Amino acid sequence: MKFIIDNIFLIGIALISGGALFFPMLQRRGAKVTQLQATQYINQGKTLILDVRNAEEFAAGHLPNAKHIPLPELNNRLKEIEKSKNQVVITVCASGVRSASAASVLAKAGFTQVFSLEGGTNAWREQGLPITK
Repeated sequence: MKFIIDNIFLIGIALISGGALFFPMLQRRGAKVTQLQATQYINQGKTLILDVRNAEEFAAGHLPNAKHIPLPELNNRLKEIEKSKNQVVITVCASGVRSASAASVLAKAGFTQVFSLEGGTNAWREQGLPITK
């Protein structure tokens, strides 16, 4: 007991830092798909690939048959992809951060099967998968 009282400050720091490391795992970040899973969905057909990067990034290279709607414009352009509400939608960006935000927007808009591509186009390229310019 004396040890705990003498080191309460250090124990508190250890508990707080441990909690800070564990907290991100508790947050719901949305569904993600790996490159393999995305390829399987694409091969099955009726999958919308939604690229949410800016125009310059999209022009530099994107997944085949990807529809381009930059993330800041997504809320205003939802009607363009409304017919895909009940299909698989895979959102894509450079690293997976913006696409996770886009997936959240789509899920709130009523899209039922929305996924974010894990690692984005960077991971897609690293796997040697096809890119269209």
